[in-house]
Amino acid sequence: MSSNNYTGEQIEVLKGLEAVRKRPGMYIGNTAERGLHQLVYEAVDNAVDEALAGYAKNVSVILYKGGACSVEDDGRGIPVDLHAEEKMPSVEVVMTILHAGGKFGKGGYKVAGGLHGVGISVVNALSEEMVTRVKRDGYQYEIRFSRGLTTQKLKRLGRAEGQGTYQWFKPDTEMFETTEFHWDVLAKRLRELAFLNRGLAIVLRDERGDQLRERTFKFDGGIISFVEWLNEKKDPLHPIVSTHNERDGVDVEVAMQWTDTYNELIYSYANNINTTEGGMHLTGFRTAISNAVNAYARKRGMLKESESNLSTDDCMEGLTAVVSVKLVDPQFEGQTKTKLGNAKVRNIVYGLLNERLDFFFEENPKFARAIVDKCMQAQRAREAAKKARDLSRRKNALDGSGLPGKLVDCKSTDPKESEIFLVEGDSAGGTAKGGRDPNTQAILPLRGKIINVEKARLDKVLANEEIRTMITALGTGFGDEFDESKLRYHKIIVMTDADVDGSHIRTLLLTFFYRQMKPLVENGYVYIAQPPLYGIRKGKKQWYAYSEIELKSVVGEDGKDFAIQQYKGLGEMDAEQLAVTTMEVGNRRLKRITVEDAVEAEQIFTDLMGDKVESRKQYIFEYARSVKNLDL
Repeated sequence: MSSNNYTGEQIEVLKGLEAVRKRPGMYIGNTAERGLHQLVYEAVDNAVDEALAGYAKNVSVILYKGGACSVEDDGRGIPVDLHAEEKMPSVEVVMTILHAGGKFGKGGYKVAGGLHGVGISVVNALSEEMVTRVKRDGYQYEIRFSRGLTTQKLKRLGRAEGQGTYQWFKPDTEMFETTEFHWDVLAKRLRELAFLNRGLAIVLRDERGDQLRERTFKFDGGIISFVEWLNEKKDPLHPIVSTHNERDGVDVEVAMQWTDTYNELIYSYANNINTTEGGMHLTGFRTAISNAVNAYARKRGMLKESESNLSTDDCMEGLTAVVSVKLVDPQFEGQTKTKLGNAKVRNIVYGLLNERLDFFFEENPKFARAIVDKCMQAQRAREAAKKARDLSRRKNALDGSGLPGKLVDCKSTDPKESEIFLVEGDSAGGTAKGGRDPNTQAILPLRGKIINVEKARLDKVLANEEIRTMITALGTGFGDEFDESKLRYHKIIVMTDADVDGSHIRTLLLTFFYRQMKPLVENGYVYIAQPPLYGIRKGKKQWYAYSEIELKSVVGEDGKDFAIQQYKGLGEMDAEQLAVTTMEVGNRRLKRITVEDAVEAEQIFTDLMGDKVESRKQYIFEYARSVKNLDL
């Protein structure tokens, strides 16, 4: 059956909607910010599916005062004919019955993302009001709902040109902890969808503030534009290599480019869903890269017969790539259902990419040699790092405990209740040792600034004593050998001075964790301690202020009778003061480090810690005005 013939016959039903309001987290993740934004994504996914099917060219997302949002597309419009089985208009079936939609194999869609028909009915169930308007067959229709129940039956509003679907909804305050949509969160996802769907225009419009805010995401280069954007702050070794082909019903799109950096940056998607756990398409991609690089190196004599092959990791160093596949009936696996399991996809991606790389290398020997040279340097660095790693292990075995000498460990051996403070300098480390709870708090003083891992290969990183000490103290290993189950402390607290040097040390540490122990950041083990900026005394009373606002709230505008001390460093506090303000559970303030958007995090680390000075200057220029408590 042709997908052009999209009528009520294609709407298939699997029943039940009440459960959504009882257990919303099962359907949208949670009822906090993540779940709230998921409502928008469900409506947008339906619009993008119309684009995937070849019908929609434009999607519009509007945020309104009062907490409502609308999503509109110029696709075919949800069918309005009577559904034979349910005896109601098909649009009402789609909006009010769970698992009803055109994505279950009856010909409505060849390829679809989203939650396969769960989505829009869930949005309806969790909205205090929802309005659906459909333009098709020369007319406009409207139907209204409240909390999943129909409040106004489908009616024809009159003649209308064009076609498409308009969804307006107001999230239910009874269901959500917050109903405020964030521009940045939505912009990131919509930008990603525009990259993945070449030529699709997605408009985000915010009418909530005093000034209208609007941005259009449209990339005629598709994922080639995505790779260009990811690499704009890096130095590439060659022009972007791309392929877009279909084989055995699987549409494969790959864009890739090696740069002079040391970290791989690979994003994989299946039907527009970000497969963060990888899967068969990513396996096929990595195997093709390794095979093509090694084959060329052997053919040109860059790798001698006696030498071993370059490992896949060697071949991936500095590579930025986007791998996008679109297929009928994707099988998702993994903890978060973001791992593609369709076995045939692996060989299809491998075959197409291997052919493309073979051709590129033969046609561009200068670039091919530069790529192979980089991979061979990565191999030499990996072997040097292995020696450094083995040497470090032997040293630990010889000293008996296996723990670094300057670590002041805690008595508890339960990681869940144990925490480690990474403290700037031996002096502050001594103060922290005096103020800690010895049962659960360990102290590791770090001398000076650690190496910038953004600019160094692994062998150089491992030669840094402070980094080796940290790796040993945490117990997890790093890089490919990282094992979260061996983590000795479930809170890793970075405690540095509140000045420029302290901020730099903190950024270097976060860069190391993000690059070599990423699960620590992703799973919320890393924290930043917040020491006070001021100590305030009046008679026998003592206060601490963590900001200028807090200072003024204590001393008022003139503060004549108060003695105010500004803390420039941790060493200016005694052990008791440091304990009370910064270390004691219940009194202290900690900031947990999270990675909400991996693409954005990559960009920031590249900007701040990469080789390009201009990027760093631009970042500082843009954000300098928002910095508070800058130590000059």
